[in-house]
Amino acid sequence: MNKPLLEVRGLTKSFGALLASDSVDLEVREGETHAVIGPNGAGKTTLIAQLAGNLRPDRGRVRFAGEDVTALSAPARSHRGFARSFQITSVYSEFTALENVMLAVQAHAGHSFRFWRPARQETALRAPARAILEEVGLGERSEVLAANLAHGEQRALEIATALATRPRLMLLDEPVAGMGAEETRHMIEFLSTLKGRKTIILVEHDMDAVFSLADRISVLVYGRIIATGTPEEIRANAEVRRAYLGEEVRA
Repeated sequence: MNKPLLEVRGLTKSFGALLASDSVDLEVREGETHAVIGPNGAGKTTLIAQLAGNLRPDRGRVRFAGEDVTALSAPARSHRGFARSFQITSVYSEFTALENVMLAVQAHAGHSFRFWRPARQETALRAPARAILEEVGLGERSEVLAANLAHGEQRALEIATALATRPRLMLLDEPVAGMGAEETRHMIEFLSTLKGRKTIILVEHDMDAVFSLADRISVLVYGRIIATGTPEEIRANAEVRRAYLGEEVRA
């Protein structure tokens, strides 16, 4: 792995008396798939929102590719190479799969959506959008309205729109949430093709997905990272097994 692409130091966020991020330190290396796991309410989505720029921290710094981006908005971070998917699928249901990805290509190019109607026919948008849909396994579903796609297909479409922005860092918040076994298998297979090509922070409850995909794992409990290591190191960590994996650990 290479030098850190993302460096987080002392990230802290409170909501009243609730300390959602408690002095979080995190490094994500270029080309790494770095999973963040933890029980419900651990602060995982709050952390992702701060990294994406959707939520301002109370304290701490976020550096990306050597630049301090702590004060930058989500759109500004997107232009620097951040892309985020959400726990709840976020696509334009009234547009086709192809049009959803074309919108992302157009946004990355810096063009206004006011020109969307004539832009629908632009080869410069359609060709890369089709290529990305093929990559995520939706090539034959390109003309289907997003609303009519199966849940797993909608999740794949959301990742396709993220890829359309040519990100350096992908923030994936539970990409297999709500999927059946077959859909989950397909998503894991696809995400495995991104390993080494994209830097990914993966927030996920599905431990099969986590241990299949992650190069390193950070465990978040009550807003604080209690351990970071390889999948093998995390499996063997007694504190992690007590706090998250729910195992009795003998001395």
